[in-house]
Amino acid sequence: MILFICVSFTLLLFLGMPIAVILGVTTLGCLVFFTSTPLHIITQQLFNALDNFILLSIPFFILAGSIMTRGSIAKKLIAFVNALVGWFPGGLAMAGVLACIFFAAISGSSPATVVAIGSIMIPALIKAGYDEKFSLGLITVSGSLGIVIPPSIPMILYCLVMNVSVSKIFMAGIIPGLLTGAALMVYTFFAAKKNNWRITGKASASKVLRTAKEGIWALILPVIVLGGIYSGVFTPTEAAAVSVIYALVIELFVYKEFKFSQITDVCREGAVLSACLLFILSCAMTFIWLLTAEQIPQQLADIIIQHIDSPWIFLLTVNILFLILGCFMDDVSAMLILAPIFLETLTRYGIDLIHFGVVMVLNIQMGMLTPPFGLNLFVASGITKQPLVKIARGVAPFLVIMLICLMLVTYIPWLSLALPKWLLN
Repeated sequence: MILFICVSFTLLLFLGMPIAVILGVTTLGCLVFFTSTPLHIITQQLFNALDNFILLSIPFFILAGSIMTRGSIAKKLIAFVNALVGWFPGGLAMAGVLACIFFAAISGSSPATVVAIGSIMIPALIKAGYDEKFSLGLITVSGSLGIVIPPSIPMILYCLVMNVSVSKIFMAGIIPGLLTGAALMVYTFFAAKKNNWRITGKASASKVLRTAKEGIWALILPVIVLGGIYSGVFTPTEAAAVSVIYALVIELFVYKEFKFSQITDVCREGAVLSACLLFILSCAMTFIWLLTAEQIPQQLADIIIQHIDSPWIFLLTVNILFLILGCFMDDVSAMLILAPIFLETLTRYGIDLIHFGVVMVLNIQMGMLTPPFGLNLFVASGITKQPLVKIARGVAPFLVIMLICLMLVTYIPWLSLALPKWLLN
């Protein structure tokens, strides 16, 4: 069966089949040729995979991100962070990174962050005299923080397939996300000093206070969403619903740049994207059910442990595997497929599932930035009308920074586990 799974999966992948179809066809083939299980079990498993309350948070977070992308919350955030750091060398670019961090904390979506911040910041950076390739690369990479800084849709998907706490993994993503953001800002500072890019603002406490006052409704949204989850006031699903209502009220009645006529379009876009994600998830969960029933994870764990006697070498191997897979398929799908397969191996090595989840999300972050399937590259190309190759070249230098941060988080578990342990204790 393992050989059949590998061959059929690889063949269908190279034929260009959607990942959900590959998972469904492979599962169906295994049941037909290797088991006597009745085929109606597939429909039952597809239904059971989506029969989970936490899944409601996915369309809500997608909808909230779409509303804020079309409204003015992103503009208010950019104005505030530019007043905060705009007087540093490279301050405008650093403001772009900070804006991505803030927007990530309220959207849960990497593409939404690139659209909302990139459509404003990339033209502003180029107009201010920053190198075009640098500007394209920095904001495209910074937007990928949308899936590391909680709330994060890939983190929710990981929790579903690995049966771990959403709140814990949200907490675990904060330090790695801020570490990556800080690394990008440090690189930006030295690049600005080296290239003598002009400073676009002056230090002004009054400007900081004014922009904070104007953007206060945007700034307190992360506090409401994340504070509500960590304090136990909201479940993650309830927090996602609150973020939609809050964003809609603020955009419609406070900032007034989002119109009632746009609600239909936003809901349609959110429904299509949610349906795509949930269909992939249901097919992945059905495939996982088959693997578990046939004890394939246990067999794989035996093989891995025979050849790899160190958990650190295993984690390095997983990182390399995901970096390679990111060149051929969507990394979110790869995580949904491979993470449960590695569950038994992780248990035997004693690797914390929360730590492993953060490592997976950082791998997904890099996968969104590498061709040919890097989603953020396509998004950045769409909003800037620049060729995909040009975006990829701009992103390339920043991938080294991302790789360093990935290695640090992989081999220093404290970075991902300290905050959950501290807050829960």
